[in-house]
Amino acid sequence: MKVIHLHTEEKELIEQAVESNRHAQHQIYSKFSPKMLGVCRQYIKDLHLAEDVMITAFMKVFTSLKNFKHEGSFEGWIRRIMVNECISFLRVQKKVKFLEDENFREESSNNIESQFSVDDIQFLIDSLPDGYKMVFNLYAIEGYKHQEIAEILQIKEGTSKSQLSHARKILQNNISKLKNYTNGTE
Repeated sequence: MKVIHLHTEEKELIEQAVESNRHAQHQIYSKFSPKMLGVCRQYIKDLHLAEDVMITAFMKVFTSLKNFKHEGSFEGWIRRIMVNECISFLRVQKKVKFLEDENFREESSNNIESQFSVDDIQFLIDSLPDGYKMVFNLYAIEGYKHQEIAEILQIKEGTSKSQLSHARKILQNNISKLKNYTNGTE
């Protein structure tokens, strides 16, 4: 009896995709596209535009695949390409504005336990101005430090901190309003 392996090792799959094997590329796309669409959607409000950006980013993934060193997570490598493509898209759209805040003082933030659905949270994040939203996503979701965010977005580190602070304030206000609404007190 011949054993057929249904799941190819990731490294072998990547090597096949580097050789322009369409089946291997399709497997990679099928495996990672749902999660990567979610990543793009965090930055781009319109689902169809987020999908377009994701597809463009996957083209970059496949053309850059030979540069993947198998150090660290393959998914993390793809995710970084997705985030960078989203940022590039938003820059081209000129929808992102960063305001310098010379009087910024960092305040402590309090964690708010969530009683909301993922859709509610995404709605609240989507309501942020694009600059605040981008810094918030890079910091809170992607785990970048302010210095890295400043380099990626070509802004000052203080600007990154103030954008995050303003984003948090807006989110806290909107969470309070949503809590009041759901509790029937507003």
